[in-house]
Amino acid sequence: MERKQIQEILKKALSFGADFAELFWEHKETTALNCESNRLERIISGIDEGVGIRVMSGAHVSYAYLNETSLPRLLEAAETAGKGAARGQGNINMKQQAFCPPPASLRLELKKAPAEIKIEDKAKIVLAANQAARKVDQRIRQVTVHYGDVTQKVVIANSEGTYVEDLRLRTRLSVQAIATERNLLQTGFQSVGGSTGFELFAENDPLQVAEKAAQRAVLMLTAKPAPSGKMPVVLAGKAGGTMIHEACGHGLEADLVQKGLSVYAGKKGQEVASPLISVVDDGTLRHKFGSTRYDDEGTLCRKRVLIKNGILENFLYDLKSARLDQVQSTGNGRRESYQHCPLPRMSNTYIVPGTMEPEKIIRETREGLLVTAMGGGQVNTLNGDFVFDVPEAYLIKDGKITHPVRGATLTGNGPATLKQVEMVGKDLHFNIGVCGKEGQGVPVSDGQPTIAIRELIVGGTGAEEEEDEAAVGKKGGGRKQDEKQRQQQGQAPRHLPQIRRL
Repeated sequence: MERKQIQEILKKALSFGADFAELFWEHKETTALNCESNRLERIISGIDEGVGIRVMSGAHVSYAYLNETSLPRLLEAAETAGKGAARGQGNINMKQQAFCPPPASLRLELKKAPAEIKIEDKAKIVLAANQAARKVDQRIRQVTVHYGDVTQKVVIANSEGTYVEDLRLRTRLSVQAIATERNLLQTGFQSVGGSTGFELFAENDPLQVAEKAAQRAVLMLTAKPAPSGKMPVVLAGKAGGTMIHEACGHGLEADLVQKGLSVYAGKKGQEVASPLISVVDDGTLRHKFGSTRYDDEGTLCRKRVLIKNGILENFLYDLKSARLDQVQSTGNGRRESYQHCPLPRMSNTYIVPGTMEPEKIIRETREGLLVTAMGGGQVNTLNGDFVFDVPEAYLIKDGKITHPVRGATLTGNGPATLKQVEMVGKDLHFNIGVCGKEGQGVPVSDGQPTIAIRELIVGGTGAEEEEDEAAVGKKGGGRKQDEKQRQQQGQAPRHLPQIRRL
């Protein structure tokens, strides 16, 4: 779009008395391949292009979007949005837009653009991953492989002088394997992805991703039913940061804080976690799944310390929430597409590593649960209560890892759990996912080192699972078994903020 046309559209939006207008143009190309039942079931590619126009008058917001980019239709949309936010006729006060280039450290290093890779080469990776998973064990009955890439071009301009152009890439591969033995069915899942091109697979062997998913499914066939009750829990770094995403990440998003829907409201400057805990959100981490140079409002992304040594320091802001608190946006305004209004959202959120060796943390835990993989989860931001699924875990006894367990869930309260962290490891690992909030899904990464928590509620199945498995064998299915599969696949109810693993 020409700069002159953008100026005209924004002026039209402001002409009914609003004090802020913004245009978000998006051109997105996507490719997806799915392999099931030993064959490619779906190959989907498409292009979506459109414009969203947001107008604000104080805290009042009006939003219009359309997938037609002709100037007359955009002027009509700007008029509609402008009238929706109108608060009386006002003077048009719009700063001259000047392009703000990103610093060199944030420039895109693209080696293999996904759009330049033949669909046959993408299919080869998917089919090879399928075969690698099936070769792990004869008990692997079903394998699903999903490949996806997104190339997104955006132009973001507003009446305060912001004008940015950005190119974003994301590539990912996920493998789900199902293993069965007698009447028992278990699922293994593994994925890899990032804000990068096809070079993702030069650094992450897709065959190893597939083998790991299959090995996890087979391992859980030999696992014992998880115990239940309150117990110490060690979250391994390689399990990723679902806990920190659910325990406090959503509660630190400024819109929820301002609405009184966060357990962290009014607690800035107070102790909300163990002194061992520092939490950071950083959209600039190279190649992470939640990284961009600019957020979806054109604000330059940066590292933001949210909790430092247990003390709450900052919240995550977009432009609207920052206007209400009279602060600057933290670069966390994100939207699913041009059809959605931006919201304060996490990008790459993690617990800062400590100084202990992960092995020492396990040795110093007399007994408890070692979690080595986590699925999806959700949080009630009002009180901080969270729950997430555990697809792989082991019991710890006398400081040693014993046998694997299956069917576990972890339940707790965010601030209470963070205050119970007793040891923090020096490692740091990330997982990828799609974070859902108000019907919008955005890509995120979350990470953590190995940490020891004094006590969490572990939900297990114990003898009840064995009885249910017997019933499944006789009747061919059951509600409990369906629920277990849902949990193992990382799905969660959608009425609360949640993260879905990719």
